[in-house]
Amino acid sequence: MKDLTYQILKNGLDASSSRQKTISSNIANVNTPGYKSSKVSFESELARAIDQTGAAMVKTHENHLGGAIASEVKGEVKVMDGTSMDETGNNVDIDKEMVDLAANEIYYSALIEQVNRKLSNMSYVINR
Repeated sequence: MKDLTYQILKNGLDASSSRQKTISSNIANVNTPGYKSSKVSFESELARAIDQTGAAMVKTHENHLGGAIASEVKGEVKVMDGTSMDETGNNVDIDKEMVDLAANEIYYSALIEQVNRKLSNMSYVINR
């Protein structure tokens, strides 16, 4: 059986990595005319999946209700094309991107800490 907690943590780390690349791309293109910034959506999708099915439900047969939908949520890159920050059509806000970058670093560190604790607990159980 698949460990759902570990899978959700892995997907969160993947989303954080994708977010790092996306923010870096936005910052690199701050002066590119017509460039539209992108954003990675993960946490809201995960919360929606948990609200729909419940975090503890596991679908072991196709006829069962519920399912492990939360562990299947992936980060999705969305282009933010509804706004413009300057006359060239570029909508990158460098201050917002720097805040998002710092927040993503904290988020990534928190996820790594959770993975380390989970692995430490598993190691403890195995070695006792």
